[in-house]
Amino acid sequence: MPLKRLLIIVPLLASLWLRAQKSDDIYEYINTYKELAMQEMLRSGVPASVKLAQGIHETMAGKSDLVVKSNNHFGIKCKTTWTGDKVFHDDDARGECFRSYASPSESYADHSNFLKGSPRYAFLFSLDPTDYKAWAYGLKKAGYATNIRYSQIIIKLIEDYNLQQYSLIALGKLSPKDEILAGNPNKPATHGIITLAGPVITTTPAAAIEEVPEAPEVAYPEGQFTINNTKVVYAKAGSSLLAVAQQYDVSLKRLIEFNDLDQEDVLTEGQLLYLQRKRKVGANEKHTVLRGESLYDICQAEGIRFESLLEYNHLQGQDIPAAGEVLYLQAKAPARPKLATEVVQVTQATPQVADVAAVNYTTHTVQTKETLYSIARKYGITVEQLKAWNKVDGFELKIGQELIIYKN
Repeated sequence: MPLKRLLIIVPLLASLWLRAQKSDDIYEYINTYKELAMQEMLRSGVPASVKLAQGIHETMAGKSDLVVKSNNHFGIKCKTTWTGDKVFHDDDARGECFRSYASPSESYADHSNFLKGSPRYAFLFSLDPTDYKAWAYGLKKAGYATNIRYSQIIIKLIEDYNLQQYSLIALGKLSPKDEILAGNPNKPATHGIITLAGPVITTTPAAAIEEVPEAPEVAYPEGQFTINNTKVVYAKAGSSLLAVAQQYDVSLKRLIEFNDLDQEDVLTEGQLLYLQRKRKVGANEKHTVLRGESLYDICQAEGIRFESLLEYNHLQGQDIPAAGEVLYLQAKAPARPKLATEVVQVTQATPQVADVAAVNYTTHTVQTKETLYSIARKYGITVEQLKAWNKVDGFELKIGQELIIYKN
């Protein structure tokens, strides 16, 4: 086999192996600690979905050095009030003091107590315990983590691995027998689209109805290049941050700082890595938000500092602009852009009739062991939308019940 082809195949295989291995580790973590998370939710009120997602992220799915040495599943540092066992671990600085526990259950309980007993997290316990997005944004807002993507990471873990079901089970809103076992997700059901002559349903403001494209796959050059007059490389999934730093003669600490990253060893997804501090002003005057883009994605794509993007557009770190909104990259925007959460709030209501030509919707027949949550996931909608469209109170469904799912 030619050497060039081998050099292409080996990183690809390594990347695929890394992703498969990580998923297996996450499934193992969920199945090991889900009962503990639900028990803690009943005791303290911390949502099981959020606790599991934090545990997965903070421990690298149970494989990090910190959790192996100390059973510390949530990265909680000693602080001045801690009188228990300690362990020292490199994090933001070398040799930082972290809490050490005799068992995972002690760590799970201390995490709940830590949140419950701190005034800065008190507002979280007034939130709906099933609103995992509000909890994720709240944790970041209260300063639980410095990573600007922390909220999105927690939300993605909950949605990718169906962790919301454990909050619903703990609250008695979902039967334990309806659990979809981690590692064995049900395949989505397929149903035809019915098109009827008559009025159309609109669920979002006109600007949000327009087809907004997804962020495209970009073929970046090999090696070092520049974006917005700033040196950058594209690192593939499976790349070691330390190896990238050494290859381009940048300290690991600087590389992490320039790219607003956690101190992680290996990238699970390919991404741009800046070798210099990004600019305060973008090369382009504006950026139109694509579907699936976060503020972090935009900063990396445009080579602009995160704090500058927030300041120009009257945004906070946890905000997610709606697809199709225009962000300013060189000067103050005249107003804050619409947020994705604001668009969702509009679509949660039953759609209103407008004077147009046709309506598209799907009908879904409830099957054994299906829940509102699992059905909503299949169609990429929220539970609140599904309940509003079908005038469902509570979380109970009947086998054979027909549900309407509107399509934009």
